[in-house]
Amino acid sequence: MNERYESLKLNNQLCFPLYSVANKIIRSYTPLLEDLDLTYTQYIAMMVLWEKEDINEKELGDTLFLKSNTLTPLLKKLEAKGYVRKTKNDQDGRSIMICLTDKGRKLKDKAVNIPEMISKKVNLSADEAVDLYRLLYKMMDEKCDEQL
Repeated sequence: MNERYESLKLNNQLCFPLYSVANKIIRSYTPLLEDLDLTYTQYIAMMVLWEKEDINEKELGDTLFLKSNTLTPLLKKLEAKGYVRKTKNDQDGRSIMICLTDKGRKLKDKAVNIPEMISKKVNLSADEAVDLYRLLYKMMDEKCDEQL
């Protein structure tokens, strides 16, 4: 291949290993989450709710980097399963609050071992995992969007 096109080789792309590893990790979650009747995206939404108990719908979307066209059906499904409920914000009637139900809180006990189970499937030392975590969050920083 001509040197001019070297940058177009798949193995020279940062995006490809990130994409591949993300897919591999999400596939690793699938059998674990089936027992909870959750998809991976529903699971990360529940993790935010287990931490905060209730959250503004917009803030939840911003935290998860999800647009409303993805978040709205996700929340409808979680509500239909009885894990969350939507209410209007008392201070701002236009704002929707997402609140955990008792059933959603109890689900946390069933999920508590999932992070450890996943970490056993990742072929990294503890130090490597910390370094990767730091680097990925650095890339997620909004300043990174400006540089690309």
